[in-house]
Amino acid sequence: QVQLVESGGGLVQAGGSLRLSCAVSGRTISSSAMGWFRQAPEKEREFVAAISWSGGATYYADSVKGRFTISRDNAKNTVYLQMNSLEPEDTAVYYCTATYKYYISRAESAYDYWGQGTQVTVSS
Repeated sequence: QVQLVESGGGLVQAGGSLRLSCAVSGRTISSSAMGWFRQAPEKEREFVAAISWSGGATYYADSVKGRFTISRDNAKNTVYLQMNSLEPEDTAVYYCTATYKYYISRAESAYDYWGQGTQVTVSS
């Protein structure tokens, strides 16, 4: 059974940084594309970033491009989301996700496995 556990969320002031981690157990991520999505209160879940199984390709939502960086360490079965220059609009629950069916994807429907989420709150 594949399990994803996010960590690293918290409360930060606008302009600050956080690094989210997603530890995967039950299956190696070396053949999976990984992604991060987020859901703000009363809003639909939205794509944030994705990375191919090799790390050679990345996608970002326009709203986070230049501020967030997704990376992975296949040896540790972990994916990261470095978030810099945080804004109050980044406040959301952040979810880690994995798919073994696609090289990389922005589509929520492409992903098979999801973590429980970690709260990120950015104060102004």
